[in-house]
Amino acid sequence: MTKQCNDPGEDGKTIIDVGEGAAIPKPSDKGLVSAWRISFAGALLTLGCLLYFKPDPYLKIFRFVPDGILITFQVTVCSIILALIFGLITGLGRISRNKYINLIASTYVEVVRGVPLLVQLFYIYYALGRIVQVPDLLAAVISMSVCYGAYMGEVFRAGITAIPVGQTEAARSLGFTRAQTMYYVILPQAWRTILPPVGNEFIALLKDTSLVSILGVADLLRRGREYASESFEYFETFTMVAVIYLIITLILSKLVSIMEERLSSHVKR
Repeated sequence: MTKQCNDPGEDGKTIIDVGEGAAIPKPSDKGLVSAWRISFAGALLTLGCLLYFKPDPYLKIFRFVPDGILITFQVTVCSIILALIFGLITGLGRISRNKYINLIASTYVEVVRGVPLLVQLFYIYYALGRIVQVPDLLAAVISMSVCYGAYMGEVFRAGITAIPVGQTEAARSLGFTRAQTMYYVILPQAWRTILPPVGNEFIALLKDTSLVSILGVADLLRRGREYASESFEYFETFTMVAVIYLIITLILSKLVSIMEERLSSHVKR
């Protein structure tokens, strides 16, 4: 699902590239920025044309799915917050000197990354349903958080290990404890490296929330399926759903780019 590679940047620092996510535009990459603008303008133009020239059924569909968009964002935000927490704990566990903690964190990463997200959704909602009944929305959030927590753990691990060892040695020589060194020295520097892949994972998670419709969660895709099953206008419905997803992901990719640019300028100061 996600591929990571560490390459040295122009300033000698390690850059983490994560595949299969949305391309995050960078101010220094004019080609990618232009591609983003073309894609965003095209998506907005397509949406406007569909609503203006053929309001029946596109306007009806557009009015039918907003509550699904809210559910999609609800699942995404809750899942990404928990995934960041799981990822930080897992990343620290992966670099821990305690072999038991390291083993537990590594096992979690290997097991979760080896099981498809859809299978995890079914397992938590249906399989564990024989033991404890988990509401569909909660099952969706738990599954997404656990799955992406493993990937976030690798992102945090790579970002932390990319910081030169001399930073840790300098902090320890000043009397910082290991926890203080990690909190005040390593993590603030690692965040600049971690932010782009975290943004990619956030966007990928947003798109993967479409899987939760299988559990009956009334997200954007589920609402689209409900409309299509009632009207039999499958082409029009899923065209509208696809355009809405595209606009949302493009907006988020731009926001991540802005955050990265401001963080970089702040670090340079």
